[in-house]
Amino acid sequence: MRVRTGLILLLATCASAAAGCGGDGTPPAESTTRPRNSSPITLAVVPKALGFDFWRQVRLGAECAASKHEQVTVRWDGVTAETDVVGQVNLLQRFIGQDVDGIVYAATDAAALAPITDQALANRKVVVNIDSGTYPQPSGVPLFATDNVAAATRAADLLAQALGPGEKKIAFFLYEPGSATNDQRAQGFKAGLARHPRIRIVAEQSTQSDFTTAVSVTERILATTPDLDGIFAANEPTALGAAEAVQKSGKAGRVTLVGWDAAPQGVKLMQDGVITSLVAQNPFRMGYDGVNAAVKMIREGGTVSSADTGVSYLSAQNLTSPRHQALLRPSCANPPV
Repeated sequence: MRVRTGLILLLATCASAAAGCGGDGTPPAESTTRPRNSSPITLAVVPKALGFDFWRQVRLGAECAASKHEQVTVRWDGVTAETDVVGQVNLLQRFIGQDVDGIVYAATDAAALAPITDQALANRKVVVNIDSGTYPQPSGVPLFATDNVAAATRAADLLAQALGPGEKKIAFFLYEPGSATNDQRAQGFKAGLARHPRIRIVAEQSTQSDFTTAVSVTERILATTPDLDGIFAANEPTALGAAEAVQKSGKAGRVTLVGWDAAPQGVKLMQDGVITSLVAQNPFRMGYDGVNAAVKMIREGGTVSSADTGVSYLSAQNLTSPRHQALLRPSCANPPV
């Protein structure tokens, strides 16, 4: 991971230097974007990857926000895997070289994407992060995301409550080391688990944010640890893959599974008793707030503050609440914001 990130950082820094200076080596123009009151705006909106229900809802929110403004166009594009950091770097560099006014994106790797944000700012593009930011997070770049540390801490409490009394063994499935959200969820979950010393992590694995990998990892752990009591799966494909393996093994209802994100398949598995509870983010709001912030920064100038987009804790018992139904079935007519 360190080698990969170092190579990507070198690539991004070199590209940034080439794009950020004139042919004679002169420094770039002042990066502050001038206010543009009502002229057309084109925004590139880039998720970590295409294909997941989470990012589909981000797109719905982004396009909904654009429709609320005059002459705002969204260009949606992304790589096919959240682990394709180089691909996202290249995609964002192409957008920086195009006639877009701003970039709204979720960083696949917090360190590797920081130079890309710097490059975009040097080229007078407004930048907004959604879901995942960079290390460091520039003061002028707002981040609209879940408070992952707090939400994962609460997830540890939910798992402990569902497991009940006595000594328990659990598996902890991460998904993408280097991603800000992955690291924050690991921090929060372990902090929460420290309040429950009777619960012990006996396996900690990364699924590379891939459903098939999550299935195989879970199957292996269930086979080698037949007395496993619980699992915490920290994102959508990881939770769905873990649930698939638990169900196939015949241990649904015997292995407590707390997952992250609320894809329709995950909700159905929760209703069927395979998943105990889900930490549901608000991806629609991430896209919605991210585009609104970019438009405001371009048309009015100045900065916009970062914001926590909120989280809900779902169970089979509370799914029917109007608030949760709006979260699970977002639309521009009934936005969960």
